[in-house]
Amino acid sequence: MAFHPYLFFDGNCREAFTRYQEIFGGELFMMKMSDAPADEVPSAAQADLIIHAALNVDSDLLMASDDPTGVGRIEGIQVSYSSTNVAEVRRVFGALAEGGEITQALAETFFSPAFGMCVDRFGTPWMLSADAPSTTDE
Repeated sequence: MAFHPYLFFDGNCREAFTRYQEIFGGELFMMKMSDAPADEVPSAAQADLIIHAALNVDSDLLMASDDPTGVGRIEGIQVSYSSTNVAEVRRVFGALAEGGEITQALAETFFSPAFGMCVDRFGTPWMLSADAPSTTDE
């Protein structure tokens, strides 16, 4: 069993997921609304909107689409990213925060050598952390 975040964008899903692939790498799949079967023809204004995007990085999957209803801003969730590499967390945090808003500066905490939160320029809230090194009792 797995849980995969599914985000909704207000017309900028293509731009957001192209940027996420630049940041995280992985394989990106995007389908436009105009790619739907002929009996599901979208309006001209919706033809280039993304009906489904999937970014597969290793065994992790982040999915999204444009929301033609215009619901807009993502609220009540954060997409969590973690790595064992502190430098990688710093790089990703900087890339996601660029043009967005830092809601908690990246800093060492009691549970992580690097933890921070931001909302990227596409409106997606992120929570990033470096996994603390494991300790064992001897």
